[in-house]
Amino acid sequence: MTVRKKLFVLDTNVILHDGSCIDQFDEHDIVIPITVIEELDRFKKGKDTINVNAREFLRALDTLTGDHIFNGGIRIGPGKGKISICLERPFHEKLKSNFAGDKKDHHILNAAYHIAMTKNFEQVVLVTKDVNLRMKAKSIGLQAENYRSDHVKDVADLYKGRSVVNDIPESVIDRLYASPFEIDVKSLEIAGDLQANQFLILRNGSRSALGMFNPARQTIQRVDNRTAFGVRPRNAEQTFALNALLNREIPLITMTGKAGTGKTLLALAAALENKRYYRQILVARPVVPLSNKDLGFLPGDINSKLDPYMQPLFDNLSVIQSQFAPGNSQSKRIRELLDEEKIVITPLSYIRGRSIVRVFFIVDEAQNLTPHEVKTIITRAGEGTKIVFTGDVFQIDHPYLDSQSNGLSYLIEKMKGQPLYTHINLEKGERSELSELATRLL
Repeated sequence: MTVRKKLFVLDTNVILHDGSCIDQFDEHDIVIPITVIEELDRFKKGKDTINVNAREFLRALDTLTGDHIFNGGIRIGPGKGKISICLERPFHEKLKSNFAGDKKDHHILNAAYHIAMTKNFEQVVLVTKDVNLRMKAKSIGLQAENYRSDHVKDVADLYKGRSVVNDIPESVIDRLYASPFEIDVKSLEIAGDLQANQFLILRNGSRSALGMFNPARQTIQRVDNRTAFGVRPRNAEQTFALNALLNREIPLITMTGKAGTGKTLLALAAALENKRYYRQILVARPVVPLSNKDLGFLPGDINSKLDPYMQPLFDNLSVIQSQFAPGNSQSKRIRELLDEEKIVITPLSYIRGRSIVRVFFIVDEAQNLTPHEVKTIITRAGEGTKIVFTGDVFQIDHPYLDSQSNGLSYLIEKMKGQPLYTHINLEKGERSELSELATRLL
């Protein structure tokens, strides 16, 4: 069956999300409204991901630029469609009465509408990550889609990192509790393939054992309930998480779960427990303003502006300190590590240019990162570094990301099965009974 060729009109936010987006449309044609080029000019300078993406796209476009870029378009590459730039057109009468002409989004919408008027409306698609612009496009009969090249298929089926295996022979459970605390995976009849470092709850009636699949040894190894810097797991999921966090043979970990499941607390406790193996504990989170209140609109200097975003991380450190008496050496040690900058809590954008070697690196609220930003962080990891991404893929604050397109979901989908990686989804809230009740009912 022949695929009907389409023409995609790209919004600025698509390019800022993925600087290589022009390579993602196969044989279909791409049109860039001149308004998008003007907007990209504002993003050329800077070190943030959106600035890098803007420069990458403009450089790629420059290599293709010729007389035909404004007249018919230029072929992107072998087997690819053409790309062209659409100049400004007078506002169409259908748009003029409904959409103000002083908004850049409406100029992009107008360009897409004029193109659709000269071609088949069924073949022209406006691609934007702005849900409002998509609704406006549909209101005038124009097709509009989200940019989905890096979406996971179905977040409901996202890898959980653990599974329950019932009807395990008692002899198998006995062997797990006896030295050497592991069994050959071939001795178990487990439906489906096991992923590398996947966690298992093995059950026989009221008896059970916790295990992890070791891909190198092809064995199920027992997972014990361990304590890290005074923090003890309260359920099987937390036991799995702490096991992975303390395992120096697994340098990349993702932890997902709703608020109160202990993701950040466990990661910090494990980092402190294993501090001797790392020269620094680095804890960072992306700064995503809520309710459209940009940092520039908040009062105070940069530190006072950032404090509200970083405070939850300090709160978790305080919880760990509270496990010990005020004069206890462990409690004092946390204060000393902060003073000596052996523990650094910082906005994620502030780590650019830093050397990430022998660092226990915790990236909190990772669901607010793009796939490209996640890739950039991981590719900066040096020898002896452990990276932990934590977040809730259903709690997105970023205006152009959702549960399927955020970097954390993307990372889980792409990395599952890799021997250097493990994932665990925490479901049971442990903050308080009241918190758990509110999460379920409100």
